[in-house]
Amino acid sequence: MNFMETVKGSLLEGFYPAGWDMDRIDRCCSHPPDSIGERQAFWHTQFLPVACDEVAELDVRMGHEIAMQIRVCKSEGRKAAFIFPVGPMGMYKWAVYFLKEWQVDCSHVYGFNMDEWSDEAGRTLPPDNPGSFQYAMEQSFYGPLGAYTIPEDQRHFATAETLPTYAEKIATLKAEGAKLITVFGIGRMMHIAFWEPQFAAEYDSDAAWSKATHRLAAQLHPLTIEQNAITSFKSRTTLVSCRANTIGPGLFLQSDYIIGGCDGALGRGMQWQGLSLWTTLRYGPDRWLPSTYMPTLPGKLFYLQELAGPLGPELN
Repeated sequence: MNFMETVKGSLLEGFYPAGWDMDRIDRCCSHPPDSIGERQAFWHTQFLPVACDEVAELDVRMGHEIAMQIRVCKSEGRKAAFIFPVGPMGMYKWAVYFLKEWQVDCSHVYGFNMDEWSDEAGRTLPPDNPGSFQYAMEQSFYGPLGAYTIPEDQRHFATAETLPTYAEKIATLKAEGAKLITVFGIGRMMHIAFWEPQFAAEYDSDAAWSKATHRLAAQLHPLTIEQNAITSFKSRTTLVSCRANTIGPGLFLQSDYIIGGCDGALGRGMQWQGLSLWTTLRYGPDRWLPSTYMPTLPGKLFYLQELAGPLGPELN
C-alpha cells in the first residue's frame, strides 16, 4: 500500500495540500545520499548545493556568504537589498565577524525582514518583545555590527504598515542598480518565508501566483506551527502564532542571488528537514511546493550532509 491509500478515511485526509503528489515526493527522497548534489535540468546554471559536516560549519559558511555579498556590492559601488530570515540564525554572528574584520560598513545595504508573527489583523509583536523577529534581528545582526551597521532607516520589518511597501521599495532599489539577495531556510511544508503551499489553491495559474508580493495575517499550516514549536519554542506550541505576515513569490523570485540554509538535524539520528531538502532539489518548480523554485535562481544552498540520508526507518 502507498501513503495516500492509508490517508483515506483517516484524520490526515485533507490535511496535506491538494496539489501535493506524494508518490513523486517519495521518489525525490529515495535516492542515495551521495547523489544529492547531482545537477538537475531545472537548476539555474549558477545554483550550487553545498554540503556541510556540522552546524558550526554551516553557520560560518552562510555568514561568510552574506558578508561576501555585502563586500562585493560595496566594492562595486552598488547598493545591496537583502531579504533576511530569522532562521537559520547562527550565520549572523559570523557575518558580523567577517564584516568587522574586513572593515566593511553597511551604509549601502537595505534590509527587509521576510516575515513576522501576527494576529488575525496582521498586527505584530512590539519590537522589544523577545519573541518578535525584529528583536531577534536587532540583537543578532544590526546591533552587533556597531559602527558598521545598516542605517536604521534602511531596515524594514514585516509589519502591517511596512510590508505592503516592500515591493515598491525593492523595485526602486533595483532600478538604481541594487542587487537583490534573498537569505532563506526551507520549511517542513516546503515554504519560503511563511508563504505556505496551500496558498496555491487561490491562484488560477503559476503566473498569477508568482506575482503575489506579500500577505498579511497568513494562516499557517499546522505542520509549520509544530515545526516552529520544536525549533524556536522548545516544544511549547501554545507560544506559536497561527498567523504571520510574509513576503511572497513576487519578491523572492526577483532575487539576483540566493543564500539558503538547511540545518534541521535534531541529534540522536533525528531530523525534520531531509524530505524538504530532497524535494526542493529534485521535484521541479511547482507552486504547491514554493521551495522548489529556489534552485531555478543563482546562488548557494548550504545543507547538513546528515539531511541527505538515507531517509528511512530508524533501526537503532
